[in-house]
Amino acid sequence: MRTILFGALALALAACGGPTHPDAVIYPAKVITMNGEGSTVEAVVVEGDEIVGAGSLKTMKKDFRGAAVNETFADKVILPGLIDPHAHVTLGAMLYGFPMVAPWPMATPDGIKEGYGSPEAFRAAVADVLANEPGEGPVVIYGFHNLVHGDLDRQILDELAPDRAVIVWHYSGHDFYLNSAAIDRAGFTPALAEKFHGVDLDETGELTGRIYEDAAFAILTAYHDTFLAPEHLAAGFDAYTKILTRAGVTTTADLGYGVFGLALEDGIIRSTWASPEQSGFRMYLVPEFRMLEREFGEGSVRAALDMYRGAIPAAAPVLPRVKFFTDAAFYSQTMRLSTPGYLSGQSAGTQGLWVIPPDKLVETMQPYWQAGLSVNIHSNGDAAQTATLDALEALGTTEADNTFTIEHGGMFSPEQAERAGALGAQVSAASHYFYYLGEAYAGPLGQPRAKWITPLGALTKAGVPVAVHSDAPLAPPIPMRAASVQATRATREGGTYEAEMALSPYEALEAITLDAARVLGLEGELGSIAPGKKADFTILGADPLELDPADWESIPVWGVVLGGEKRPLQGG
Repeated sequence: MRTILFGALALALAACGGPTHPDAVIYPAKVITMNGEGSTVEAVVVEGDEIVGAGSLKTMKKDFRGAAVNETFADKVILPGLIDPHAHVTLGAMLYGFPMVAPWPMATPDGIKEGYGSPEAFRAAVADVLANEPGEGPVVIYGFHNLVHGDLDRQILDELAPDRAVIVWHYSGHDFYLNSAAIDRAGFTPALAEKFHGVDLDETGELTGRIYEDAAFAILTAYHDTFLAPEHLAAGFDAYTKILTRAGVTTTADLGYGVFGLALEDGIIRSTWASPEQSGFRMYLVPEFRMLEREFGEGSVRAALDMYRGAIPAAAPVLPRVKFFTDAAFYSQTMRLSTPGYLSGQSAGTQGLWVIPPDKLVETMQPYWQAGLSVNIHSNGDAAQTATLDALEALGTTEADNTFTIEHGGMFSPEQAERAGALGAQVSAASHYFYYLGEAYAGPLGQPRAKWITPLGALTKAGVPVAVHSDAPLAPPIPMRAASVQATRATREGGTYEAEMALSPYEALEAITLDAARVLGLEGELGSIAPGKKADFTILGADPLELDPADWESIPVWGVVLGGEKRPLQGG
């Protein structure tokens, strides 16, 4: 009798289509899965915080009996959650709280703010900030760029502010310009140049006011209360969060965790971001090598592993990766170039700066690499790419599944692009380098190097996975804008920069979804819509693949789904 009953029960279940899924939700929509070009389905199924199905609506209803059908997105388009894989949380919190006088459009919580495109416009804007800044304390103004705004030194700033301390922060984030009052208040003298290489002196041996790269930390120390005031950081991070949320970002990563000090950064992140549930997006941390060596000495490799495993607590999840630097900054003309170096601009007559000299790259990275930690390395200039690719070749393969990602990738010659593919490198490219400076850099770089900025088309053809990132706050943390730039190759002046290096529309979307997850080692859980991955989606008002990429930034963002939870923007 028992056998007969069990058999009848099995037949009944089979007739009803198998087990039910009362906790699952079916979302009908146009779903772009990013599982291959043309991979669009009619519905995605979510159970808890996970994707459990994707396919035709009829099949999903059949396979997930008992699931609720939610029509919220029926007239919308679902993409995998957009990812900005390289930003800077503490730096962003600092910068977004200061007045911005940038040379080109910048993202703000109230939308894109137009730039100041000439020396005259810049100086007028600085004067306006100074006239309206309350109190008598130091004033920090962000956004100067010498290739657009001309020369800047203490004398020019003294004319604008003879008595009040003024610090102008270069757009790159790597350089500062101080007036005499700011220099005196900090107690800086020409002796500072004996301690740091990034201190400019004039012909008479006096400070010009420009302090940059490693010397910049002297300014952060002297003006600690200005840059790191809790109320200032809270306001700056709030602005940053609003920009990310309105752009439909579900995941970002801080590429340089700890550079300002672990205790400081953990405190900032805990008091501002706190968690995905509170802030509306996931955040991951990639520790910076100098921080690891400064704070943990000979135990730096073990510390990086312990951070990832949770044995050393951190304010957000730490990835099993380490951030390194080959050279310096693209925007401030300190990236390392091949001979003859810079032909004009503030670095004329030099070749830029190494951060880790070529003969030290392998020995610096190898202990981490051999321990199974992946490498994400800032490498911009063409000379830097040669050194970086030489180091990757020397490192060789390991038994671990670790990867080597070139961050920013300011310049690649055709030969370097081919070599990057042959060596198995990945590239996470800065989104706006040629948009902002492709035309202005023609003089300083000269030919043919002026044609080599962010050649993602050549890298993709060579088999290199490419993602794009904002490096926020240095470009808008708006992935659809970043993808649009790489698909159109537009410049801010209205031209087109090396059009043959454009990504296809699908490749451009891949660069802010699946490949953006890949350069963080998160492609197994993020970046595409497939069973077993996190239920993170960005909800758009139109299909970008049916529009001109130039119009992508104007596509309405309804909001996101984060871990299965709907999070509409206000009014969504």
